[in-house]
Amino acid sequence: MMKKRNVVIHFLVLLMLVATLAACSSTSKQESTGEYIDDSVITTKVKSLLAADDFLKSFKIGVETYKGTVQLSGFVNSQQAVDKAVQTAWSVKGVTSVKNDLVVK
Repeated sequence: MMKKRNVVIHFLVLLMLVATLAACSSTSKQESTGEYIDDSVITTKVKSLLAADDFLKSFKIGVETYKGTVQLSGFVNSQQAVDKAVQTAWSVKGVTSVKNDLVVK
């Protein structure tokens, strides 16, 4: 009786462990907790570099990151600003691609 109870307890613990790991894994539409934190760090670094740049800080450039892909959006006044913002985003460790939605006005 005791041995059967131990087997059931071990099974339940294993089942909870598998459920926990499955809940933390990423899918094609949802980031895992670790990916979300990594993306937040990337977004923060890109935003701070853009804000620190004398040429780019006057523009309102939006930055979002999803699974390492940085999306830049907003309006700038020249192609040079676009190129510099994209280059700045690429300079951050962890960036796997940059989606440029900046518009030259």
